[in-house]
Amino acid sequence: MSMAEPAQVTVWYDGDCPLCRREIAALRGLDRKARIAFVDLSIGLPCPLDRDAMIARLHAQETGGPLLSGAEAFAAMWRAIPALRPFGEMARRPGVLGRLERLYIAFLRVRPLLQGLLGGRRSRPEAPRRARV
Repeated sequence: MSMAEPAQVTVWYDGDCPLCRREIAALRGLDRKARIAFVDLSIGLPCPLDRDAMIARLHAQETGGPLLSGAEAFAAMWRAIPALRPFGEMARRPGVLGRLERLYIAFLRVRPLLQGLLGGRRSRPEAPRRARV
């Protein structure tokens, strides 16, 4: 792929999420041929859907394809990176993507806690703590 060719996958991610930033940094390191265009939604760049919906779940789009979210978005990214391509291809097998999606949904349930542990913002506001007397 020459430098003039466009990326094969566009990924929209939550740049305010410490988990997302770490994941994207790792993927950028593996994406040596720049096949993925990463779009940080936290800095106000355009996105194809409602910004809150895009931030709530990872979204990706392969060139000329439909908008993907969750496990499908991860599989599209994996297919764009040669070292991860076998995982992306495996996700195309019957039943595999459904299992990956269930794992992704389980992760989304604990994401706010993990974000808090890593010093990022939480998806849900916390109730104020009462001072002990």
